[in-house]
Amino acid sequence: MKATFLHKKSIIVTVFTVAMFFSCKNNFKDVQQIGVLQNQPIGEAKNINLKYTDSGNVVANLLSPKMLDYSNRSFSFSEFPDGVRLLLYDDNNEKNIVLADYAIVYNVTDLIDLQGNVILITPQKDSLFAEQLYYDQKREWLFTNKPVRLKSITSNNGRGNIFDSDTKFKNYTILEGSGDMVLKD
Repeated sequence: MKATFLHKKSIIVTVFTVAMFFSCKNNFKDVQQIGVLQNQPIGEAKNINLKYTDSGNVVANLLSPKMLDYSNRSFSFSEFPDGVRLLLYDDNNEKNIVLADYAIVYNVTDLIDLQGNVILITPQKDSLFAEQLYYDQKREWLFTNKPVRLKSITSNNGRGNIFDSDTKFKNYTILEGSGDMVLKD
């Protein structure tokens, strides 16, 4: 009788063990995501001061009161819902200032999408106004295919539907445009 009880006990333990092994999955990523909703940021930061450097020189400096970190996504990004102040430095350490109500920095492409009341101010006090402007950090380039308005201190004012420029605002192009220009005789 003792042998049958031990035999039944070993069969029960074996069945239980086999059932446990077949029911377990390798779901480490699922375990990591417990408590993190798919559309929620993985982190939040306040009073951000991000610096982008090239060969030890600061090329860009992004300042914002709030940043949401979505690096838990396959195409990671950082969101700045309360606006940004972006300082773009040239070789002479002069800066162009870009202000926007909202921004997203795409980590993989190093592209900054600036949206809502975007204003670019040059060291010469020329200003560009747009609803959206992109900044490519790798190429140090600004561009948009949305309407822009240029207000220049030299009385050259214009409007256009496409804007393309280096960060120094030395070589810029406004396409599909119109405006006022002062010409010398």
